[in-house]
Amino acid sequence: MATLFPFTAIVGQDRMKRALILNAIYPQIGGVLIRGERGTAKSTAARALAALLPEMDVIEGDPFSCDPKQPGSFPEALKKRADAGEKFKIVKRKTSFVNLPVSATEDRVVGTLDIEKAIQKGEKHFEPGVLAAANRGVLYVDEVNLLDDHVVDLMLDVAAMGVNVVEREGISFTHPARFVLIGSMNPEEGDLRPQLLDRFALCVDIMGIRDPKARMNILERNLEYEADYKAFLDKWEPYEKALTVEIDEARQRLPQVRHSQRDLATIANLMSSMGVDGHRADLVILKTARAHAAFMAREEINDQDILMAAELALPHRLKRMPFQDTEQAMSMLSDKLQQIEQQAAQQEQMMQEQQQGKPQETQKKVKRG
Repeated sequence: MATLFPFTAIVGQDRMKRALILNAIYPQIGGVLIRGERGTAKSTAARALAALLPEMDVIEGDPFSCDPKQPGSFPEALKKRADAGEKFKIVKRKTSFVNLPVSATEDRVVGTLDIEKAIQKGEKHFEPGVLAAANRGVLYVDEVNLLDDHVVDLMLDVAAMGVNVVEREGISFTHPARFVLIGSMNPEEGDLRPQLLDRFALCVDIMGIRDPKARMNILERNLEYEADYKAFLDKWEPYEKALTVEIDEARQRLPQVRHSQRDLATIANLMSSMGVDGHRADLVILKTARAHAAFMAREEINDQDILMAAELALPHRLKRMPFQDTEQAMSMLSDKLQQIEQQAAQQEQMMQEQQQGKPQETQKKVKRG
């Protein structure tokens, strides 16, 4: 069995790691696209993330890894068994990691229906595809820019809905497909169409680390790993377990995380001031901010959650600034958010002054009377 380099041992690339963790906490965010040059730990991080995610309960023998606590999402055959009163055996299983090959066809991705058997015998036979294997796990697409656009579109549709629907000749089959979607690409080999780029919820642009000390740290850790990987894994195991617990606790805390009307106004004003088209970015930022608040052990989002979410949701959505200088772009975002905060504070103060002025005026009228 191949051993994986620990997620917590990856040097630097904090923004990439944070985006991956937040998607693991809340897969409904909609996935993350990692753009960067070769040798920047893109695939290493994706594989390592799946390895540290909490184990999950599944029904023994179920190819779709359905959540036993959510019978409403069961495929038709499993629903019939549950309705008939069958008691399922529940087993623990590690989070799956599914690597989608660049050569994958539509049938390989979504699965296939046996039309001949359906017509001749009246039986609905479905051969699960990649999306079924990825349910409640991690679906990784390396070199996503080289994948057929139609396949990418299908995959993003399913990632957004959490359900895979396969229809052939009037026959349909539905199964749950909720997964952490991770795409990676090297921009030097071509880009995705803007329509597909926008459908990835988050995007991280990464480069090789320039700091000599950090590069030395990378060398030392890799040499240590290659010399004795067991000792290296033992050394990092406490950090891995701690992060696993944090992700699990954040998942449980997420439904309790609240947002206010002021938070919605902040997001809307920020997107409007940045000239972002459409409304997908607004929704993505809210979901990401909620996941970040849950990860930080809070039950209310704040401006820092919103700013961090915007840093991840906007790199591929800003037309006139493709984030070539990431630090400059982040500074601009921070300035915009500060301006919005100041405007909101001034408006709130004016409203308070108006409210305070009304009773005084009323009192004067009463005295005159």
